[in-house]
This record gives sequence, structure tokens and C-alpha cells, in this order.
Amino acid sequence: MIRKLVNSALILSLALSVAVFAQQPGQPSVDRLRNTIMYLASDALEGRRTGTQGANDAAHYIAAEFNMLGLRPGMPGGGRTRGENRARYLQPFPYVSKVELGKHNLFFVNSGRADDIAQFKVGEDWMPLGFSSNDEVKAAEIVFAGYGISSSELKYNDYAVSNAKDRVAIVFSGTPDGDNPHGQFVQAGQVRFKAAAARAAGVRALLIIANDEILQHDRLSTLSYDNAGEAGIPVMVISRRMAQKILTLGSLDEYLAFADSRKVDTHVTADRPTSCSVNIPRSLLLRSGVASTKLNFAVNVNRIESPSFNVVAILPGSDPKLKNEAIVIGAHYDHLGLGGEGSLAPREGEIHHGADDNASGTAGVLELAHMFTQGPKPRRTIVFVAFSGEEEGLIGSNYYVNHPVVPLANTVAMINMDMIGRLKDQKLSIGGVGTAQEWKDEIKRTQDLLTAPQTIPASAGNHSSASTASPFALTLNEDGYGPSDHSSFYSKQIPVLFFWTGTHNDYHKPSDTAEKINYPGEARIISFVANIIRDIDRNDKRPAYTVAKSESQGRATGFRVYLGTIPNYADSNDGLLLDGVRDDSPAAKAGIKAGDKIVKMAGRDVKNVYDYTYALGEMKAGEEYDVELMRGGQRITLKIRPEARK
Repeated sequence: MIRKLVNSALILSLALSVAVFAQQPGQPSVDRLRNTIMYLASDALEGRRTGTQGANDAAHYIAAEFNMLGLRPGMPGGGRTRGENRARYLQPFPYVSKVELGKHNLFFVNSGRADDIAQFKVGEDWMPLGFSSNDEVKAAEIVFAGYGISSSELKYNDYAVSNAKDRVAIVFSGTPDGDNPHGQFVQAGQVRFKAAAARAAGVRALLIIANDEILQHDRLSTLSYDNAGEAGIPVMVISRRMAQKILTLGSLDEYLAFADSRKVDTHVTADRPTSCSVNIPRSLLLRSGVASTKLNFAVNVNRIESPSFNVVAILPGSDPKLKNEAIVIGAHYDHLGLGGEGSLAPREGEIHHGADDNASGTAGVLELAHMFTQGPKPRRTIVFVAFSGEEEGLIGSNYYVNHPVVPLANTVAMINMDMIGRLKDQKLSIGGVGTAQEWKDEIKRTQDLLTAPQTIPASAGNHSSASTASPFALTLNEDGYGPSDHSSFYSKQIPVLFFWTGTHNDYHKPSDTAEKINYPGEARIISFVANIIRDIDRNDKRPAYTVAKSESQGRATGFRVYLGTIPNYADSNDGLLLDGVRDDSPAAKAGIKAGDKIVKMAGRDVKNVYDYTYALGEMKAGEEYDVELMRGGQRITLKIRPEARK
């Protein structure tokens, strides 16, 4: 009898919940979703790369939608005109969108003879890379350093067989593996890591020989910047003609034959013949410089900041007390523009439409704004944020958590949607479920509610009927960190949930287009998310933040060791700022904290994330290393013992 009563009560409770959910005003509109995604992913916005006109057009579109719904702008102040009022939804953040040549870029080569001084033209014979440091170098000696790669993990070091300290290193583009995208040198051969390796070897400047015969056609000759800080030394790409003028001991083909340091015998002596199949001088074989040749150059690169924005809108809460607390609903609206950095397309220049990544999530934010502005207002304040700079390293969301419109102490949860437009076989992934005690129960309750029989009332001449929706095939991930904007919030100890439908063959390619979106499927996901948000809002008690189980060590990262740090990927030239440190990790055990700035690690100076990554690649599990960091204006040294990556 007791069991029957309990079961009856549960059924009644569930029926009432279903009725309430079914009566909630404002359901997601498939037509609105389609219209929003088709616009954001259109050719007109040219891929919405952060800092471009297309991205800013998208920001103004989102602001206009927020304004139309009567949401309060996130930025303070007043506006007399409609344009001024919409501008108050835009939260600007610093971002370098383009790089230009300065006025003072010169390059002379002196072969040692008074009548043999050659001047080379910038843009035709050589070009600074966008992350090159500005400097002026006189009478510099040169050294050939193969491919300019150093990796202790791969037991490969071009600088071990080159007398490179205080010289200008000249290296070939690419790796000993050639163009193999799955080769062992894929990471170490990236130009950023070549620059880090050169600086660690004490090189004054790095010259990279272009692959293409015509410099202007080489991918390195395009001035671009990844907002991750300067190299710390001048870095340039030079034409093959210019390289031959500098490297006078043999042809470029002869140099290429010994670019792989594994082919260089460092013990060759003058009276010992080599097994070399080409007629190449021993001085080249030993990677020494050409003493008579001197370089004189000046590098001047200007980095131009462009207006870049998060778009922030506020729906004030209705409860006298709970309105001081906020739930953040977010998604990033930026994408990859015309390709380049981050793109998986074979060539640059095509529009990367970014329909799923992440026009779909942005459309989800706008739909939820539509839904929550209709009918009864939520008790807590809702902050809607469309982030930019996500593809550049979570720049926009990182800026927001350090400049929030509602204090982070009052932010009870962050809901992030990134790539929710390709629902297939009902598969939905939810990350961050370990960041609050309530999340798993919330998700189960919403899944049950979604699939419970829903009675359609009888009308004249009709019988009542019941229908059910198929459940989502959920994949739950506990970790609060991940490659999207929720990570910025979790690093500030805010519970997060991250919704996505998985990757696909169009990921980061021009083919991620609007007609491939599953619009009814996305509408179902938005209903699911809305119900979770309503559950959070109905509860007087805020979600209880918990430290989530880390699931990152199982991912392939290319490193043998694990520290447990969460780097900040924003532009930096004076160290690597940490957004967070995983609990019970080597970094936590060493005493490293969120907000610390690492300036030296394992004997390597660290100015940016690439220097840090290079140093990480040199470390071995179980060995103790010094880590120097800035904390509260003081430089301190800690000991860290990396763990083997599992």
C-alpha cells in the first residue's frame, strides 16, 4: 500500500512537471534558428574571424536581437540614438587583428669583400613573420642549423651540431619528414616552436628558407599574428635566392642533404673522410658559419589592434533576493575567417562559414533569450553572452571573467553551447557534469521529462492522445576544463555545463555550411538546455561547486609529461599567466596557483605559451625542475616533479 501511494505520488509529480513544462511560454523556433544561422554563416560575414568586419557585423546583429527583445545592455551608460544604445551591448577587449610592416625594414649582406654588399628588399626577398620581435642587428655571423628543430622527446636537436649561440641561424622550412601530416615532427616543426628552440639556443635571429621559389607565394610570407606574444628574437622568412647568397659553401640542395642533424657526424675531423655522397665542405657538415659573411638588418613590425567584442545582455531576475545571483548562458560567435591559423583546409583564402562552429551555439543563445523574455521571468538574473576570440584561445571569455558584468561571486552557473547543430542518432555530449553536485540529477530529471508521455487534451470530436520523444543518447564528461569558453569560468570555480553534438568532417573547413544543420534536432537540444536552466532557477539553493575529475590526461597532446596547469592563451611577452591549476596535479603539489605567471621553467625563459610548451617538451617524468614565477609582484622559485602522461 505504501509503495502504491509513493508510486502514485511520483506519477502525479511527474505529470504536473510535464504539464508545467508543456505550458512554458516560448519554445524554440526552427525558423528563427535557420534564419540566424544562415545569416551568421553567410558569405557576407566572411567567416567571422575575430577583429574583422565580418565578426563585428555579427556582433552588431546579435546586439540588435538583444535590443529587440528588450534585454538590458551589459555595458553601463546611456544612448540617445538606437546605434548608441546597441553599442552598449558590446564589451570591447584588446585584440591584434593584423600586422603591418613598419617604416624601418632593411637587410644587407656583406660577403667580406668591400665591393660585394647586397641589399635585399622586404616583401620581395624577405619578410618578417607576424610574431617577430623588432630589433636592429649589425655585423652578425651566420650559422646553418638544418631545420631548426630541437626536441628531447624525439632525441633530435639541430642546435647540438651547430655553433649557433650569438649568431643568426638559417634553417629550412618544414621537417625531416617532409610534408607528412602524421610525421613525428609535426609539432616540433611548427614555426612557433622553431623560434622557441632558436631562442633557447641563444640565437640572435632566425631566418627560415622559403619552400616556394617565389617568396610571395610562400605561406610564411603572409603577415599574420596569433595573439600569443612575440618570439623574443627577430624571425624572418627569406627567399631561396637570398638564402643562396648567404649560404656560399654549397648549393641549397647540398645543404638540404645534411639538414637532418641525424646525418651529421659531429666527430668528423680534417683527416677523416666522410661518407657524404655529395661534394660538400666539412665546415658545412659541422654546421659552422661562414666567417667572412656578415648580416646587417633592421626589423620593424607594427601590430594593429582592431575593435573586438563580446556581446552581453541582461535579463534581470524577478525575485527580490535571488535577482542578485546570475546564470550565464554563452556561446562564441567567431570563426576562422578565410582560413589560415586553425584551419584544416588545404589552402587559405576560402570562406570558413562556421555554421555548426559556432553559429549554431550563438543561435541557441538567441533562442533562449527569446524563450526567457516571454512569460514568467526567471527569479535569478540571466546574463546572455556571445563571445568572440574563442578560436584564438578563449580570449573573449577570459576577458569577461576578469571583467564580469555581474560579480563572479554571484554567478551560480555557466551554460555553454558550442557546435550543437549536427545532432545525429540522438547523440548529445555534456561536459562539466562533475563541476556541481546537482548536475547529474538535473540531467537525468530533464531526460526523463523530455521522454515522459505528454497528454494532448481532447477537443470536440477528438480523443485525448499521448506522445513521447526519443531520449538523447547522452555522453557525460565530468571535467570542467575543455577547448571552449566554459573553461574560463570553471577556472574561476564556477559550475559549468557544456553542450555539443560532436565533431565531423566539415570541422574547421569551408564546408561547415548552414544547409547541413539539423534544425529540429538543435531545437530539441535548446529545449533540453532551457529546462535545465529552469531547474537551476527554481531551486533556492545555488549549485554546489565541486572539483571535477580530470579527464585530460588520456587525450593525445604530444607530450610525455603532465603538470596540470591551465594556461592563459592571450597575448603575452613577459611570461605565461595561468588561469587555473588542476587539483592534486604536479603543479598543485608544487604550490603553483591560478593567477601565477611562469617566467622560467626547466632552465628555459618563458615569455609566452610557446616558450612554455617548448620547455614542457624538454621535461622528463619523475625528475625535479625549478619553476620561476611572478606572484603579487614578487619572483619566487618552486620545485615541480612532472608525472608521466597516462
